[in-house]
Amino acid sequence: MSDPSVPLVLSVFPSFAVGGAQVRFAALANFQGRRWRHVVVSLDGRYECAERISPEVPLQRHPFQAPHGERLPSRLRRIRETLRVLRPDALVTSNWGSIEWAIANLTGPRIRHLHTEDGFGPDEVHGQKPRRVLTRALALRWSEVALPSSGLLQTARATWRLPESRLHFIANGLDLTRFRTDGPRADLAVPGDGPMIGTVAALRPEKNLARLLRAAAILRDEGVPMRLLIAGRGTEEQALRDLTRTLGLADRVLFAGHVPDPSSLYRAMDLFALSSDTEQMPFSVLEAMASGLPVAATDVGDVRFMLSDINRPLAVERTDVALAGALRTLLNDPALRARIGTANREKAEQDYDQGAMFRAYAKLITG
Repeated sequence: MSDPSVPLVLSVFPSFAVGGAQVRFAALANFQGRRWRHVVVSLDGRYECAERISPEVPLQRHPFQAPHGERLPSRLRRIRETLRVLRPDALVTSNWGSIEWAIANLTGPRIRHLHTEDGFGPDEVHGQKPRRVLTRALALRWSEVALPSSGLLQTARATWRLPESRLHFIANGLDLTRFRTDGPRADLAVPGDGPMIGTVAALRPEKNLARLLRAAAILRDEGVPMRLLIAGRGTEEQALRDLTRTLGLADRVLFAGHVPDPSSLYRAMDLFALSSDTEQMPFSVLEAMASGLPVAATDVGDVRFMLSDINRPLAVERTDVALAGALRTLLNDPALRARIGTANREKAEQDYDQGAMFRAYAKLITG
């Protein structure tokens, strides 16, 4: 972390486990290389996404834990002291879990601040909590706020009532040379026969992988050949493994765990599934599109509008039966899978290259 002439960016995440915001940060850090120095605070102490960051990037982890029962004024004082000691050129906070750092930055010498919002957790799937709405409205009024979906942009305008000049819609982008249709395929022993459904997700409640398992059970009962690959880790893993056994799917489901670079996984799939209750602009869908896959998904966030025109009818309501129907359409028609996969790759090339995303974030972070 030498050379103080290089800008120091302090990024605070509720968790630095693999997720959309973390993947985007890793890509941006790799792109900037040694042009920025980074300090990352992971409030839950997890740093799995650091595996995605090149060793060339100046990166330091900074521990910051909230003792059980600590009152907010005490925690804000510790945050301000951390900011004073680190003296970053820019502060970047991510989602509701890091909002206290935005609050702490309101007093004393203010640091240039970018707040990124990527969606809501399971406790706000059915509506935002009034206290959080008010807090965002007050804490972010003088910050730049980056939003990757039209739905979140409208929320920031109409619900949080943040100044229009502070709001920035930045579509997620990815490395199209890494996620592509050719290249090595993961060699995984997924049990069963038939086309492979795949998903890459944190195994958390809002991702509702149980819905995907129940949809797979519907297809199994209909005699539709298929296999299912689930890549990711999270708090729901044991419950999902138990449900797999309960549904009698153990002979056609593989839990692959955490995969630092999932690009070869996508190329091993025949179609991609998203079963979430809430999303905004998920990277996993972009990665699947860039890999030339058709997508069966719940109609959440901007997912329908991300997909190619021919794929949009397969963004369906959030039920087991509807998701099973979208999967069935793709499983039974290899030619349709190929047409949709080609269209999705073309749309990814047209709309989701990472260059525009990098330029937009760099401008907001360093001015």
